[in-house]
Amino acid sequence: MCFMRLISIPKDKYDDYRLDLIFNCYKWDPQFLDNNTVAKHVLVITEEEYKKLQSLTEKVDSETIKAEEFLNNNLHLAKPLALPKKIYKELKRMKNYEADKHIRLMRYDFHPTVDGKWALSEVNSDVPGGFAEASLIPQVARALFGEEKYSYINFGDILVNAIAKKVKTQGRIMLVHCTCYSDDRQVMQFLGDKLKNMGYSVIYGAADHLRFENNEAISILDGNEGKVDGIFRFTPLEWLKDIKPKYWDGYFDTVTPSCNHPIAIFAQTKRFPLIWDVLEESGINLSTWRKLLPDTIEVKAAKEKDGYIYKPACGRVGENISIKEACSDEEYKEIMKDVRKHPKEYLAQKKFESQPITSDDGKKYHVCLGSYTVDGKHAGFYARISKTPRIDSNAADIPVLIERS
Repeated sequence: MCFMRLISIPKDKYDDYRLDLIFNCYKWDPQFLDNNTVAKHVLVITEEEYKKLQSLTEKVDSETIKAEEFLNNNLHLAKPLALPKKIYKELKRMKNYEADKHIRLMRYDFHPTVDGKWALSEVNSDVPGGFAEASLIPQVARALFGEEKYSYINFGDILVNAIAKKVKTQGRIMLVHCTCYSDDRQVMQFLGDKLKNMGYSVIYGAADHLRFENNEAISILDGNEGKVDGIFRFTPLEWLKDIKPKYWDGYFDTVTPSCNHPIAIFAQTKRFPLIWDVLEESGINLSTWRKLLPDTIEVKAAKEKDGYIYKPACGRVGENISIKEACSDEEYKEIMKDVRKHPKEYLAQKKFESQPITSDDGKKYHVCLGSYTVDGKHAGFYARISKTPRIDSNAADIPVLIERS
């Protein structure tokens, strides 16, 4: 593809590059099972294509925000999303939601297709990750290839500046995450260090370390008790119902500035497209979504159709998607068994043909280019590459550079 290419990191520099990412760029998960997750390449896009992606991302983001705010005022329309009952029951608490009081972060996953276009596979609407990979790693990569030739977008700077607009100066911010997972902590540590450098007091806590009084968040973590001025939640909303923190319902109606607010759940579920017809009948424009996302239907409606794959409604990191050539026989059988058993927990989506990119050393990789927005504006890229069309935990993180015109 003329607008995107893969450039190899020089072999004699790769080992030092990888170590630099691990020790200086919060890349604490450089391996998944037997797979190296630090790519040996850099993804370069043209400045023209960057501007195109920026425009597409902001257009689809605007549609998403309008749709979720409409659904928040018309909850009966959200029933086909088949959200977990415990979550659906709490949605009515969000009536006090004011978008300008919170920070809205999303990441849209783009894939190049064989017809030379972009396809969207999903929006990571609730708790997208990849923060350091989208901020520090491009900086390291650019130094290898010449700063005068390439630019990049520092996602981390954009995010913390957005937080600073909503959370009072020198306030206390709790970074809510699953504290037992190092891959979650690396994201929060990166963000926490940047916030500390801006003068904020940062608390690293779990979902049950907050309670709520008069809709305001209060820390109950030993040594950090008291009111907090901002919440950054990195624990997926659907996990909260299983973790069962005592005060979890307070996340839905808190007036404490949050990123992300639970309103994110409407678009986070992969069943979101199943209510597009109703939304459009109500005047919500979804034309950009329609252009980019493959046809998405109920599982039962796909039985007589060819070329559809099945995706879990609450799936993350590409898990349990029935792309046959990317699955072992056993995994594929298990996925299809679960689809038949729990059809409402899945959706069927027309499979797009991913176009692999050939690197300068002759190797072919499929690309997922995640495009962030923060409060409606484009905020950078997080990319992964894989030898198979399914981009999952085995994929390698790759920095994105923009070629100066």
